[in-house]
Amino acid sequence: MTEQILKGDKAKAEVTSSEDAIFDDIRPCRDDEAPQELAIIANDEVLVNGIVKLRYPKLHKYFGPLFRYKVRSFIHNTLKNVHNINDFQQLVAQAVTKMIATTTDGVEFKGFETLDPKKGYLFISNHRDISLDPAFIDFALHQHNFDTVRIAIGDNLRKIPAATALMRLNKSFIVKRSVVSPREKLKELQHLSQYMGLSLKEKHSIWIAQREGRAKDGYDSTEEAVLKMIYLYGRSQCQDFATYMQSLNIVPVSITYEYDPNDLDKARELHEKAVNGTYKKAEFEDIRSIVKGIKGYKGRISVVAGEPITSGFSTPAELATLIDKFIYSNYALYPSMLVSAQKLEMAPEHALDGIPSEEILKFMDRINSYPPELQMRVMKMYAAPYENYQKAMSGQLEQHAEAAAESSAGADNSEGAESAE
Repeated sequence: MTEQILKGDKAKAEVTSSEDAIFDDIRPCRDDEAPQELAIIANDEVLVNGIVKLRYPKLHKYFGPLFRYKVRSFIHNTLKNVHNINDFQQLVAQAVTKMIATTTDGVEFKGFETLDPKKGYLFISNHRDISLDPAFIDFALHQHNFDTVRIAIGDNLRKIPAATALMRLNKSFIVKRSVVSPREKLKELQHLSQYMGLSLKEKHSIWIAQREGRAKDGYDSTEEAVLKMIYLYGRSQCQDFATYMQSLNIVPVSITYEYDPNDLDKARELHEKAVNGTYKKAEFEDIRSIVKGIKGYKGRISVVAGEPITSGFSTPAELATLIDKFIYSNYALYPSMLVSAQKLEMAPEHALDGIPSEEILKFMDRINSYPPELQMRVMKMYAAPYENYQKAMSGQLEQHAEAAAESSAGADNSEGAESAE
């Protein structure tokens, strides 16, 4: 057994590039593989039928063959001039430009202009939308002539071959969340951490969400487990947590959506969990959430990048607090959040001073159109950033982190005393 472990460690040590074949199971596709992925997209009938039903919800039952022919032709014409990853990402940039123009009231990007295009960064953001969070970061980098990021996505999004192909073309790599065995899960996390570490060493920027899954209740919080996973590769190189994580150029990013196209769906899920104790996703539900997020109205959007975090922490908890503080303190407090916070008595009456009455009515009309049992839950979702902003501004985050550190130290001392006995 010991000999096997040593052989395994030696094999791991010999991997020096993110392009090594050992990462073929999780990496994005390469330029030479692009034609194969494009063919998958062009010939996927599930994708064609899905687009037909989405674009022609009532007529597809009567004119299905005609509409499927039109969609196939559209896909082939769109992809015929795409030959590599850069071609595909130029196509994505055009789609994002159109999406911003048709479904938002504008997107504001801040902080990206101060970054160095010659460096690789680990962007860690709050997570509200499956595809748009990294898409907006990519768009900001594209505007400043940076290389786009390699995107961490869960393997739950690989149910449709065309969706998998699209993600691989868009430089996505796989996080294997579906692994159940603790031993296998640790192995996959080490594998993922090594891929990320080598990518960053090679100056490939990466985006990963601060937590597993979207913050459906609106309370963004960096999971220490995510940071510990990232550190696994550093630990294998015998580096302490602070030294390794400081070397990764971690850039916190705060993303704010004035309106969430999936707010009602998120509220339904939370409501069902609260009432029944569980929630079972429908087949392709994540894909539908992606489509709704892209096509739905989002109001104004703010995307703020910070400076790389290079000091001020020695533990995962302390680093998580630094990331959270940046995200919270850089929220754009749009009327949807302020109105919700005031209605829920989290914010004073004067919080609405200066907000045009039509903005308040616009948001309340949206809320009032929802089922009564879900209205309060949706408003809490929108009010959460206001509450977290107040925590960041008042120093409560640091106080909580200090208390947690003291509690952890006390637990460690207690365990040590028990061990001595």
